[in-house]
Amino acid sequence: MLELLIQTDDEWRTDGRCNDNEGTMTHLFFSDNTHDTARAKAICAKCPASTQCLNAAMRRKELWGVWGGQLIENGRITADKRGRGRPPKQPRPVIAIEEVPVPPHLLPA
Repeated sequence: MLELLIQTDDEWRTDGRCNDNEGTMTHLFFSDNTHDTARAKAICAKCPASTQCLNAAMRRKELWGVWGGQLIENGRITADKRGRGRPPKQPRPVIAIEEVPVPPHLLPA
């Protein structure tokens, strides 16, 4: 009997800081809000799987979202997401974005 073992190149996903098996942080990674995007990038900045995540997203030709700490729009990496409407006449103050805490059940024992 011949058994086929199928392995995916996405096994790194279990190590991702965004992976809580519930999808509770998905809104941050696919948001139009610049603050949500910044929070998603902050989560990715400390993630051990960010390089694999970005590489996999580029292979799959993802159209948008935050992948591996990079914002992708229309299938290309962009530096920043421009807010909707006209830019403000007076620059907005820079706000320090706090990272979303990792749920307790995902912390290593």
